[in-house]
Amino acid sequence: MAGYTVQRTQTIGAAPERIFPLLVDLHEWRQWSPWEDLDPDLQREYTGAERGVGAKYAWSGNRKAGKGTMEVAEVSEPERVAVNVTFEKPMKSSSTSVLTLEPRGDATTVTWTMTGPHSLLSRIAGPLGLMDRFIGKDFEKGLTTLKAVCEKP
Repeated sequence: MAGYTVQRTQTIGAAPERIFPLLVDLHEWRQWSPWEDLDPDLQREYTGAERGVGAKYAWSGNRKAGKGTMEVAEVSEPERVAVNVTFEKPMKSSSTSVLTLEPRGDATTVTWTMTGPHSLLSRIAGPLGLMDRFIGKDFEKGLTTLKAVCEKP
């Protein structure tokens, strides 16, 4: 098994053009990211491009939030954003998160997929379904929050 994949999907009652800016601008992730409430004192640093390819975000927080970086690696407006994620703490890992938007009439199906090479932990947790359960819950929370933000009048 070369790596792992975690994927969740949510239908949002908004056009891709309404959702896409919240994905391609890492500053906007504060509105919907499932990890924003893990540490009220989270330290954030934004560098690189303001948004889109080359935009970078670094965070450092408590044990739950950990420490790491994100960088927008690929953008196809308004249907796809790929972000490289690197964790330094609580354990070293790297992955790619891809958010895709597919119009469905007056709504948009948003799919969040994370792939990465197996670490020691994911080699153990993967076959037990733990990676999917733990990260999947976070993705569900984030997509539900994104839906609420985008469907606000």
